[in-house]
Amino acid sequence: MPYSGPISAYGMIGRAQEAYFEKINADGGINGRKIKFIGLDDGYNPAKTVEHTRRMVEQDEVLLLFNSVGTATNKSVRKYLNAKQIPQLFLAGGDSGWSDPKQFPWTIGWMPSYREEAKLYARHILKNRPNAKVGALYLNDDFGKDYLAGFKEGLGDKAASMLVLAEPYEMFYATVDSQVVALKAAGVDTLFTATAGKHAAQALRKIWDIGWKPAIYTAVPAASPRTVLEPAGAHHAVGMITAYYAKDATNPVLQDDPAVKQYFAWAKKHFRLDPTDGIAAYGYQMAQVLEYVLRKCGDDLTRENVMRVATSMQDVEFPMLPPGVKASTSPTDYRPIEQFVLSRFDGKRWQAISEVMAP
Repeated sequence: MPYSGPISAYGMIGRAQEAYFEKINADGGINGRKIKFIGLDDGYNPAKTVEHTRRMVEQDEVLLLFNSVGTATNKSVRKYLNAKQIPQLFLAGGDSGWSDPKQFPWTIGWMPSYREEAKLYARHILKNRPNAKVGALYLNDDFGKDYLAGFKEGLGDKAASMLVLAEPYEMFYATVDSQVVALKAAGVDTLFTATAGKHAAQALRKIWDIGWKPAIYTAVPAASPRTVLEPAGAHHAVGMITAYYAKDATNPVLQDDPAVKQYFAWAKKHFRLDPTDGIAAYGYQMAQVLEYVLRKCGDDLTRENVMRVATSMQDVEFPMLPPGVKASTSPTDYRPIEQFVLSRFDGKRWQAISEVMAP
């Protein structure tokens, strides 16, 4: 987990999971066994990811790696974990490479792929803004490049004429101000961002500061109201569009939803941090998925059986998924979730603007 560094906000995922499994253990564990949950800080640095992963496998002798954050970080250890036949489960990220069972049978993602998500934005633009001058701001690593590739695929033969400028940035950059200024200067009126952490908030603030008012489509990792939009000034993000596949625990419409009520009841008793942070809710959701897999394994807690269960889910309705979104996998299809709901930000929360849809 990136408990420190430029995307440390996503360390909230691990904090929520730690609290969830502590609660599970206090209730007697799973099938009579307690979970030892180890979380190490890689700072979103692949070299650290390699170091910590080797320690977990060779010293701690872990059963599996779970929900690690990041595209470049997870790719840095994917070959190693597959060679060792260690489950690399439900990675926190939507890289299209997480569904490659022939080459990497021990690696599986969770959320829909970044490419498919980006295609939805492109198609929405083609339908609703056919004459748009489109720009892209993207992190110059596997994460951002995957999004950009999907976005171009979604635009199809219109990409060459509509995509005016694609501005990359590096994770170590202090700001993305110059990239934002360049996009405005190029005449962009519709912006797609594949950003994360502090750079996502910086981009929104700079857009506002220079008086630019493009239509904005943002990748899921930059859509957290608590972590990204509020630090940038939530009013700066009014009208922004994103796509997601899970329940928004902060939406008043869902306050009587049994799963949301259970989430806040758990947080009140077991979680010391802010439960209204959507990143925490994501961590909680994923902990429930791992709990499901471990319970289904029964007494056969081999790595082979863990993968067998993870890759044989059939229309599983997890509590934090909205009606119509179900998890299914098979030995040849490692994509548990393939549905989205398009949403628009109203200044306080995301409001659905579509039914459940597949790319």
